[in-house]
Amino acid sequence: MNEEKRIPESELKIMQIIWHNETPISRTAIEACIAKEKALASTTILTLLSRLCEKGFLNVTKVGKSNMYEPIISEREYLASESRNIFQSLYGGSVSAFVTALCDSGVSKDDLDELRDMLEKGEL
Repeated sequence: MNEEKRIPESELKIMQIIWHNETPISRTAIEACIAKEKALASTTILTLLSRLCEKGFLNVTKVGKSNMYEPIISEREYLASESRNIFQSLYGGSVSAFVTALCDSGVSKDDLDELRDMLEKGEL
């Protein structure tokens, strides 16, 4: 996935709903999840879903009178791509610059120890 495939915040909320629910999922089910946080017009949700389909993040299938949506890109794939982009743009790909910023941000020693253990065990 390249930089042009970034998801704006409004579309990301839709993707998070889809990633965290059983798919395929209908627009009405997505609307119900969104309504718990903030009401959005059906037309707005349809526009966001259409954009995500056009960008290659979602697949849409017509089932009866409903459109059913499934992710093409997993949440893990998207997060890995975004992390690579941030790592490159903010830290120039420098691990030491990243770790220094992590330490300066107030990350706890326990968190750093956990990260070290994960790296040593090859869990990442």
